Amino acid sequence: MEPRLSLITLGVEDLDRAIAFYRDTVGWQPASVVDGDVAFFDLGGVILALWRHRDLAADSGVASDALGSYHGFALAHNVRSRAEVDALFAHLAERGGSIAKWPVETDWGGYSGYFVDPDGHHWEIAHNPFWTIRDDGRIDLQGDRGSSG
Repeated sequence: MEPRLSLITLGVEDLDRAIAFYRDTVGWQPASVVDGDVAFFDLGGVILALWRHRDLAADSGVASDALGSYHGFALAHNVRSRAEVDALFAHLAERGGSIAKWPVETDWGGYSGYFVDPDGHHWEIAHNPFWTIRDDGRIDLQGDRGSSG
């Protein structure tokens, strides 16, 4: 796995309120808002995503009865292909990594899964076919090819 962080996803209670805060108070313009479900801000190649708490928890493989162990955010490492996602999960599993959710096709058109570090932080490894990943590994939302997730 390349040493880089692609995406930070914050779980939010009210998406519209969170978008307004980051746009109007912090001064960041959303790069995209997809179907009123998730917002993306380009922070110079690292992406900040805002997503509803329960949706992020469910996507991370956290059962609704275990929300107490849910931290309200997820870190992500985006890669260039589904095969790379699978290879990284095989690597993690071979070394005893804790897999919270094996990679699956997503409802937004990508492919992702989650692993958990020893302190319970969820990391997503994802392939988003709509995003361009630069040669240096950073995401380029200006060069994206459509929708996102």
